Amino acid sequence: MTEETVSAGPLTDLRVVEMGQLLAGPFCGQLLADFGAEVIKLESPGSGDPMRQWGREKPHGKSLWWPVVARGKKSVTCNLRTPEGQDLARQIIAKADVVVENFRPGTLERWGLGVDQLQEINPGLIVARVSGYGQTGPYSARAGFGSIGEAMGGIRYITGDPGSVPSRAGISLGDSLAAVFATVGVLAALHHREKTGRGQLVDSAIYEAVLAMMESLLPEWAIGGYQRERTGSVLPNIAPSNVYPTKSDDMILVAANQDSVFGRLATAMKRTELIDDPRYRDHASRGANMTELDDLIADWTRSYEAGELLDLLHEAGVPAGKIYTASDMFNDPHFAARDAIVKLAHPDFGEIPMHGVFPKLSETPGGVRHPGPALGQHNHAIYGGLLGLTEAEQTAFTERGVI
Repeated sequence: MTEETVSAGPLTDLRVVEMGQLLAGPFCGQLLADFGAEVIKLESPGSGDPMRQWGREKPHGKSLWWPVVARGKKSVTCNLRTPEGQDLARQIIAKADVVVENFRPGTLERWGLGVDQLQEINPGLIVARVSGYGQTGPYSARAGFGSIGEAMGGIRYITGDPGSVPSRAGISLGDSLAAVFATVGVLAALHHREKTGRGQLVDSAIYEAVLAMMESLLPEWAIGGYQRERTGSVLPNIAPSNVYPTKSDDMILVAANQDSVFGRLATAMKRTELIDDPRYRDHASRGANMTELDDLIADWTRSYEAGELLDLLHEAGVPAGKIYTASDMFNDPHFAARDAIVKLAHPDFGEIPMHGVFPKLSETPGGVRHPGPALGQHNHAIYGGLLGLTEAEQTAFTERGVI
């Protein structure tokens, strides 16, 4: 896949300056780049974003995370801790629509790059700021990581097995959610700017992004006096909806808790007597007898191989699916048919797969133009092309450690 073959996307008229590192801000930049925005990522000379080194597996000593989170972006080195670097950033931002950053609140202000200062030179500028606690409030100045936001936002407490301490989801959920909400905020602010010409601040706090996903947790406590607890793989009082074993130890999730769907499951099991069994004949009864029912279903699923079981359940109209690993995703025909996984040329890995662009738009679907760039790969294009600096000026900035 080449940049020329990728759909342009609906945001091709936008220029985004990404200042920040790791995941909470950069994932917002990635989403905007996926839909066509020109995302200019400002990185520290010599080192760049730590994401260039992060990740469990490092073939050729290279991160497999960086090509994903920096995909579609342009890398420009700029030392924001120097007055000259700050001035270069202002010149680029003067020509931009959006700034995305995830430094601790107050950092941009110390550099003379606060929202008010930037909007003086660019009144239509939208500034998306992602942080642990938001830009205001008594905790705003604290260092905030995604894990702490997950804890405060509520998801850590309710994740995991009831007999163990709260669990991590296995991904950087808090950072990613804050970035997604920052992206929503940017798009809403762009719509407002179309009508007024004015930019604004988008303030996305990690703990609030997590809190926004907590369904009815708050009124359950305030009005119903109920505190949600960890429930492992089940939904309390919702049955059957659980993970069941197969002959080859693959795990299959079956969700047949609706009355009519449970009837179809019982028929597939050749146990139609369960439909009228007073222990299972309605939603409340099945919830009250969840453990017994799960054991009964597990005894049945254990006699089938995963593929055979899924064919039977799908034919019966029972929602079911295998618990996928990465290997399963690569081998799934539905993933392939919808281009859920894309493969891009990479200078070190030859080809690198990653998830595609979601959601899918019918007219302007966007796409992944290229994997994460080399550090400073686009210095000349931005400093020379966008700002008009001469080769001599760029060389002098490089020698002084500004770029």
